[in-house]
Amino acid sequence: MGAVMIWNAIEVAEEARENCSSEIHSSHITVDSSLSLPQMIPLIIELCKDLFKKWSNLDDSRFSVETISGGITNLLLKVSVQEENGNNTCMTVRLYGPNTEYVINRERELQAIGYLSAAGFGAKLLGVFGNGMVQSFINARTLTPLDMKMPKLAAEIAKQLRKFHQVEIPGSKEPQLWTDMFKFFDKASTLKFDDIEKQKKYKEISFEEVRNEIVELKELTDLLNSPVVFAHNDLLSGNLMLNDDEGKLYFIDFEYGSYNYRGYDIGNHFNEYAGYDCDYSLYPTKDEQYHFFRHYLAPEKTNEVSDKDLEALYFEANTFMLASHLYWALWALIQAKMSPIDFDYLGYYFLRYEEYTKQKEKCLSLARPYLSASRIE
Repeated sequence: MGAVMIWNAIEVAEEARENCSSEIHSSHITVDSSLSLPQMIPLIIELCKDLFKKWSNLDDSRFSVETISGGITNLLLKVSVQEENGNNTCMTVRLYGPNTEYVINRERELQAIGYLSAAGFGAKLLGVFGNGMVQSFINARTLTPLDMKMPKLAAEIAKQLRKFHQVEIPGSKEPQLWTDMFKFFDKASTLKFDDIEKQKKYKEISFEEVRNEIVELKELTDLLNSPVVFAHNDLLSGNLMLNDDEGKLYFIDFEYGSYNYRGYDIGNHFNEYAGYDCDYSLYPTKDEQYHFFRHYLAPEKTNEVSDKDLEALYFEANTFMLASHLYWALWALIQAKMSPIDFDYLGYYFLRYEEYTKQKEKCLSLARPYLSASRIE
C-alpha cells in the first residue's frame, strides 16, 4: 500500500481547537515520507507556507529543513524559518509512517494532546496536515536506554509519570489494553506475505497458542485491580527528552496514549530499558524498580513508602510487563505487512514473544502467591 490520507485535517484541527487555548492551523497537503530529504524539502516548505499564511510570501531560502530522527513509525524533521522581522522560528514536523492508522488512533491522539500540553507535557500543537502534525520545537536531546537506568533520571521519569497519570482527558475512561490487543490479534492472525521467506516464517506462529496466552494473562491481570489512568503506553527512551542545561525532562509522542492500566504503563516502560536491540539483561533489577516506585508513589516522601505498597506495585508492573511483550509482538506482525520502513518487524515479533515465554513462569510464580495472600487479607 502507498501513502493514504489518514484523516480529514480540517475536521481534526477543528476538534483540536476545542481542546487547546491556541489556534491550530490545518492543511490538506500530504508529504510522501519515503522521499529523500532533498526531494522532500520543497514540499515541506510548501506545507509550512500553506499552514502559516504569514510565511506565504517568504522566499524559500529563508526555510531550512533537517532530519531529527527516523524511527520505526514516524519521520521527524526540524524546520527553521528566518522571518522578515529577523526572528528565527523552529518547529518540528512529524510525518506519519504509511499505514500506521492500522495500529494508531490518530483522532484519540489529537484529542489528548491539548489537555496534556495544558498540563505541561510534550510540545505545543501548532498545526495538522494530511499525514502528520507540526509542533513547537523542543530544545533537548533524546534519551538512550542506558540513560533511563541512571538513578537521578529514573526518579525524575517516575515523578513525571505520576503527574502524567493524573491528567484528566474527557471521554471514555475504559482501559484500552485488551480491546487493542484483540484488535491487533485479529489483524495479525490473518496476514499473507508476498515474500516467500516471510510467509514461511509467519506460518511458524501458532495463533491458537497466542490467543490462549492473551486470554490467560487478561484473566490474571484482572485480579490485580490496577488503577486505570491516562497512560502514555510507549514510554521508550526515544519518547523522553532532556535539556541538560535546564535539567528539564520532556515526555513526547502521545500517539499510543489512552486510558489504560497503571501497571501496564510502568511495566512497558521497564521493558524499554532493553532498547530496540531487545537486550533484556538491561531490564531493571528489583532494587532499581523499588527506587522508581518510591518516586512514583510518594515523590516528596520517598522514605515513607511502605514495603507492602512497593511489593504490590512490583507484582502489578511485572505481571503487566508480560502484556507489553504480547502487545508489541502483535503490533510488529502488522507492521511487518504494512510498513515500508526498513526494519525487521517479523524478527522483532519473535524476539518479543520469546521473551514473553521466557519471563512468563517466573512472573506468574511471583504473582500467584501474592494474589492468594491478597485474597486472604
